[in-house]
Amino acid sequence: MTPRERFVLSRAARLCVETFGSPGDPAILLLGGAASTLDFWEDEFCARLADAGRHVIRYDQRDAGRSTSSPPSAPAYTGADLTADALAVLDGVGVAAAHLYGLSMGGGIAQEIALEHPERVASLVLESTSPAVPGGPDRPPLPPPEPRLAEAFAADADATDAAAAGTDWTDREAAVGAMVETERAFAGTLPFDAGQMRRIAARAYDRTADMAALQTNHWLAAGDGEPSSRRLGEIAAPTLVLHGTADPLFPLAHGEALAAEIPGARLVPLPGAGHQYPPEPLWDLVIGEVLAHTGGP
Repeated sequence: MTPRERFVLSRAARLCVETFGSPGDPAILLLGGAASTLDFWEDEFCARLADAGRHVIRYDQRDAGRSTSSPPSAPAYTGADLTADALAVLDGVGVAAAHLYGLSMGGGIAQEIALEHPERVASLVLESTSPAVPGGPDRPPLPPPEPRLAEAFAADADATDAAAAGTDWTDREAAVGAMVETERAFAGTLPFDAGQMRRIAARAYDRTADMAALQTNHWLAAGDGEPSSRRLGEIAAPTLVLHGTADPLFPLAHGEALAAEIPGARLVPLPGAGHQYPPEPLWDLVIGEVLAHTGGP
């Protein structure tokens, strides 16, 4: 199945959007993580959802892929703009309300939309993410990233993490290698498919105007703004929480907190998954759960 590409406008940004399946089917908007392009939602994964009767929408966030780019370390947008962009994508493809499937940073965006614009949300799927708003006194302290992440990012260039040593993002081979090794560091205990990740990273590199901007700006924009006064208990959308049992950035307790605080939410642990887009060995599990959650086959 070949995706259909279009561009939509959001405030000062031009966003690249791709869709799979029939516009008449229930829509699933895929909200990706920081420093990644729409390519990380793999074609076959999207096609399987579409073949099962879903209108699948993925897009490049600002600084990613074919969307508007800012200078590195100087994003011309805020975290609020990233949230507004998701709504603009829905408007651009003519969808009033969608199932929002948010991963990592995209999971935070999905939570914000569910709290501030509940009429746009048919349901939530939150994967590899953490509460985006403060918790009450009953929320236990959430565990920090695993020490192995700090160790990986302290490694020198000829070890496991080229990005930590100052990658030249204009050098295609170095940049692709750095992306692969960064994804390896965030992976769980399932076998890591370096060849497939290299293909994804190469496609992302070839579609992105400024790789240095992609690697820096999302982190800067997503961390701005005042703490929200909203709470997860205010989310009314049916919610499915998918979380890797071996997530080194947001250990499983982060997913457990989401499931405990969002009314009626259901947690499905992903055995061996890390902080990553759905790994292929778990596609049957993930796709089955997403289809059941968004209306069945």
